[in-house]
Amino acid sequence: MATEGSALTPGEYIRHHLVHLTNKKQESIVDFSVINVDSVIVSSLLGALVCFVLWLAARKSTAGVPGRFQAAVEMLVEMVDSQAKAVIHNANSRKLVAPLALTVFVWIFMMNFMDMIPVDLLPSMWHVAGPAMGYPDYLRVVPTADLSTTLGLSVSVLLMCLFYNIKIKGLGGWTHELVTAPFGTSKNPIWALLLGVINFLMQMIEFVAKTVSHGMRLFGNMFAGELVFMLIALLGGFASLSLGGGLFFVGHVIAGTVWTLFHILVITLQAFIFMMLALIYLGQAHDAH
Repeated sequence: MATEGSALTPGEYIRHHLVHLTNKKQESIVDFSVINVDSVIVSSLLGALVCFVLWLAARKSTAGVPGRFQAAVEMLVEMVDSQAKAVIHNANSRKLVAPLALTVFVWIFMMNFMDMIPVDLLPSMWHVAGPAMGYPDYLRVVPTADLSTTLGLSVSVLLMCLFYNIKIKGLGGWTHELVTAPFGTSKNPIWALLLGVINFLMQMIEFVAKTVSHGMRLFGNMFAGELVFMLIALLGGFASLSLGGGLFFVGHVIAGTVWTLFHILVITLQAFIFMMLALIYLGQAHDAH
């Protein structure tokens, strides 16, 4: 849920919360030298936390009756492992892919969970600390509401798909697949060349479409959820600024509570969908057309 809004107008309030803490001012629409420092720091800290918790669970696991923490982690591991077995039939590949899928699921869930923190809580702390240290007064704490984060994750999945395509099928086998699938080939040299070009273009379009949609799906849902929390926060701000703010405050509490409870399902589902799509794409890399 959200805390009180600021003295800014609603539009200024939302625009302020949608600006990242960056290493430099962006000079053009596409500027790869600009780094969203807030997303990098938050995602890195959460990634380290996830790895530590999973390591701690493995270190404290026992063969006897498990405690609640061990039982919860074991259920999560079994769920991910069963999904990996259903999609990826290569046992050697699953030794890397299954633990990676587990880490990705928990990591994305934790990054999504940052959306459950009150909208103004951490930014208001940074409002005091940031400018005092000479940094801009901007902070966004939901890494998955940052397109660069989600596309970075989806590109990483793409690179793994390319790796397994070459590893499983061989460079020659994968190259042959690029020019023969999905429309096949022909014994006629001219038709074979034409179909080869079309097949290759279709394969490239498929890789790009899967990668972009993979990242955009997660970003779109989390960005929309973040906007809803900001709108709910504005109700709290109007409650403190208007004489008849009682109704605004009641609406703020009810809307915030309902959306928070619903959003718990959303953040979990989005982490699961991203993990499952990653497994499916990696499974496709193991299958021949």
